[in-house]
Amino acid sequence: MFFFKLMNDGGPIMWVILVCAVLALFIFLVKVFQFHRDEISVRELMRGLFNVLKRNGVVEALTLCDNTPGPVARLLSAGILARQRGDSNIRMAIDDAAMDELPKLERHIALIGTLSYVFLLLGLLGTVLGMLNAFEAIQASEYFSAGDIGGPLAEALLTTAAGLTASIPCHLAYSYLTVRVGVLTLDMEKAAVELTGFFERMDNGEEAEDKK
Repeated sequence: MFFFKLMNDGGPIMWVILVCAVLALFIFLVKVFQFHRDEISVRELMRGLFNVLKRNGVVEALTLCDNTPGPVARLLSAGILARQRGDSNIRMAIDDAAMDELPKLERHIALIGTLSYVFLLLGLLGTVLGMLNAFEAIQASEYFSAGDIGGPLAEALLTTAAGLTASIPCHLAYSYLTVRVGVLTLDMEKAAVELTGFFERMDNGEEAEDKK
């Protein structure tokens, strides 16, 4: 009952803030689950791939990548497939795969950042509407009391508080998700560099053996 009383006292802007807050929370939980699912030990994955590829186990390496979740494994799989096809520029194939993976990582995160500012604007809008209602109450009554403007002032203050209450955790969630994307992007870059370097060392080793 207390919750619904606050919502009603705050006016229609409170319900808009609530709907946007539920949307932001849903997106945040979906992204957290996505990042948790894609979280792997890149070092162990690279070590396993290198051991397999040294034995020319391309199929086994691709199977290992397919069974490993996350964008890093999909990038490595693209590089191995490019190597198997005999492409001259393996890094280009990896970069093309990265262009497909990055939008998936960043999807809907910008919306959370936008909502963190929208909450502030909605709180400000509710404040302005509440003050307008207070001035209308003053103008409508020649002899007004504190009770005449108590409701509009409560609406103004409640919407301000609700906007700030929703904006602060939303901004923190946006910062957290942005950092997670940065970490995954760095893992992707490191994996790409290590894989291309590994193939270059293999080619140089094969050339040295051919010269012998």
